[in-house]
Amino acid sequence: MGTLAGLASRISEIGGKLQIAAADEKSKNSLEDLGLDFLMEINPEGGQWIGLEEKARDFLKPKIAGTKAGTVLHTRHVLEAHEILSGANDSNQKKFSGVIKLLGDELAEKSKRSS
Repeated sequence: MGTLAGLASRISEIGGKLQIAAADEKSKNSLEDLGLDFLMEINPEGGQWIGLEEKARDFLKPKIAGTKAGTVLHTRHVLEAHEILSGANDSNQKKFSGVIKLLGDELAEKSKRSS
């Protein structure tokens, strides 16, 4: 969700608005709980992607399959996503402070090992 927040922020900088397609109720509630509904549109009516969700999922499958969890780059990405979530809403700072510390420590250790 932090990745979505970062993407929404970048899209907003160029005058756009991120739309979330076909979010189920649990995902919608999570996005709203984190305050991300102010950064993006969740299941908007009339979105040009309506009916194309499966095509988008099929397009993304090869990209997701190539992701390697556990790499320094992956850890850095997850840390950045949680930092973005933390900054999106005041209550999120408390929610994610422990995760951010753990990821920061993990990244430092992985970076040390790869040097």
